[in-house]
Amino acid sequence: MKKFYITTAIDYVNAKPHIGHAYEKIAADILSRYHKIQNENVYFLTGVDEHGVKVEKAALAANLSPQEFCDNLAKSFQEAWNKLDIKYDKFIRTTSLEHKASVQNIFLKLKAAGALYKSKYNGLYCEGCEDFVRERDLTDAKLCPNHLQEPKTIAEENYFFALSKYKAKIKTWLENNDSVLYPLSRKNEVINQLNDPELADFSITRQRSSLNWGIAVPGEPEQIIYVWIDALSNYITAIGYDQNEENLHKWWPADIQLIGKDITKFHSIYWIAMLIALNLDLPKQIYAHGFLTIEGQKISKSLGNIIDPVTLVDEFSATAVRFYLFSQINFDQDGDFSRLSFINCINAYLANNLGNLLNRTITMADRYANSEIPQVSPIDITLKTIVEENTVKYQNAMLNLQFNEAINATFRIVDATNKYLNESKPWTLFKENKFNETKTVLYNCLMMLNEIAILMYPFTPKLSYDIFIQLGYSDSQIVKITNGQTHKLISGTIINNNGPIFQRIEMAKETV
Repeated sequence: MKKFYITTAIDYVNAKPHIGHAYEKIAADILSRYHKIQNENVYFLTGVDEHGVKVEKAALAANLSPQEFCDNLAKSFQEAWNKLDIKYDKFIRTTSLEHKASVQNIFLKLKAAGALYKSKYNGLYCEGCEDFVRERDLTDAKLCPNHLQEPKTIAEENYFFALSKYKAKIKTWLENNDSVLYPLSRKNEVINQLNDPELADFSITRQRSSLNWGIAVPGEPEQIIYVWIDALSNYITAIGYDQNEENLHKWWPADIQLIGKDITKFHSIYWIAMLIALNLDLPKQIYAHGFLTIEGQKISKSLGNIIDPVTLVDEFSATAVRFYLFSQINFDQDGDFSRLSFINCINAYLANNLGNLLNRTITMADRYANSEIPQVSPIDITLKTIVEENTVKYQNAMLNLQFNEAINATFRIVDATNKYLNESKPWTLFKENKFNETKTVLYNCLMMLNEIAILMYPFTPKLSYDIFIQLGYSDSQIVKITNGQTHKLISGTIINNNGPIFQRIEMAKETV
């Protein structure tokens, strides 16, 4: 089986997860499920980054030890992803003993490779970025442009990573491989950064007096390994680096590493330099997606517009949240979450369009076909052509992470099936005693619903499961379908009319 290894950025645990965190994790889950349907061997990694000044301060404010604070927050992330039907293969925590041991070994290997050296540094440091910043990049008010907070002046002796030794190799890698960093606008930004002579070697440790909550440098307890080696290396420590080499080589390199656009530099420069120094293969693709805004505004605690994904799921369902985010937004661009748009989208697509198609077809199969999948009849040529054409478009869109285009292709099949049903009028055919023609129409519609459920599964697994159940599949058959095995309807199978799969959201209950 072909392997597919997908990773997400690991989230800081200085606060509970919000919809922006969920966006990336759902995208990874969509890709994981899609590649499983293609009968590929998939490994999906996500997790949390538990070290650093921000976490240490948040724990102090909560009157908890850093480890207690991390334990509570890590659990909240796992619970949120479970609510959203996100099924990862591993949830890594950077406070795990295995990760700590691997990180210390990575430090020693980088040092032995000549990639690290000790030096004194005096500069401006932004706690939000967890990186040193240049004065020329600050706002007119001398604030970090990303976090709008004043950086601190820091002077201390630390270990540095010799980035200057690897810049040329990174640039060659980017320029010689079209798809390793996407979208292309991010790739061009990174190449420009590499051409900047001020992109210098960077600190990879901090003195314990500045940062206590982290992994100590082996043999030098007053030096704490800083975020870049600690956090970025999770992608290889999670699959056995220095502990299970067989498993490491089974999965690495990653096929896709999903990240937010704000951490592109760290993943496409710092991370790549570390891998080169460790003599490891480079990831096949880094995909830097856009941000979510809320009603046109940046997600911000100060604006009070943070959306708790668990609360949203409890109100509307995981299906609704997953579908809206990836049907209405281009993944490579910024996208906006609007409550009114959310409700209108779900009602139009899931309740009215797909929901009504399934409910009408199943109800008529109950009445006109003895609650069975009719005997195999000739497939309507027009429908067959539409399915084939749009399945190709769907697959191309999925491979390019154009999720909204994949959903559009699926709903062209839904629209075509609704049109076919309305024009064929099986209710009239039945009244005219044209029983074979009636069953042919119903069989065609059921076949289309079967294909639609497969295409929708990566996006809305619960919804697809409900469709499969109504089509008469058992749980064991559904497991086989969603792991790439055959998914043909069998004539004579008893269908299950469980009523509408998705209820309309009543606008009267909403404040618009």
